Amino acid sequence: MAKQVKLSARPRSESGRNAVKQVRARGGVPAVIYGSKDKPANLEISRRDIEALLSHAVGENILVELEIDEDGKKTNRLSLIQEVQHHPLRGEVLHVDFNAVSMTEKISADIVIEAYGEPDGVKNFGGLLEQSMRSVTLKCLPQHLPELIRVDVSALKIGDSIHVRDLPLPAEVQADEDADLTVFIVAEPAVAEEPAAAATPEAPEVIKEKKPEASAGAEEKK
Repeated sequence: MAKQVKLSARPRSESGRNAVKQVRARGGVPAVIYGSKDKPANLEISRRDIEALLSHAVGENILVELEIDEDGKKTNRLSLIQEVQHHPLRGEVLHVDFNAVSMTEKISADIVIEAYGEPDGVKNFGGLLEQSMRSVTLKCLPQHLPELIRVDVSALKIGDSIHVRDLPLPAEVQADEDADLTVFIVAEPAVAEEPAAAATPEAPEVIKEKKPEASAGAEEKK
């Protein structure tokens, strides 16, 4: 199931580019929490804390109990990390979006699908394992949300496939996708085409000089 962790935060009243620079200069990361019945709220979290949290996570779907400290008064809000923006070069976290959730209301989230094992059709017959879906949308209560869907593909033979309906999901979790969608398939090995035989160049046609025809009659002797 998705990990549930605590993360300290505080309200952020400043907005604009200069304010964001100040937040980052003091080791913070600007964030926003939205969803549920409350209005979106600007927050500031510790860069060190959020990067440590993400580095230990299997997937990006992490349940976070935000402990928001506002002038000594603390309130807790359960949320799901919705989006993380990273610096394109340095990789550091630039911004985080949190989606407020309730333990009693179902949520939808995209969960990564990962294969393990070597398919029989690949190992023994030279087939190729193809993955058509990298993630699947699941619907469940927040506390039942899995971090990752791991699928054993070792029994697959040439032509065998795994569909959404075959995914090993917990009983409390439903796939919010077409059940017939193909996730994995073992395709037949590619057959290398034989190079076409080079055409033998035809010998150039030899045109012989036509011999002059014999005179119709011998020249009369004088």
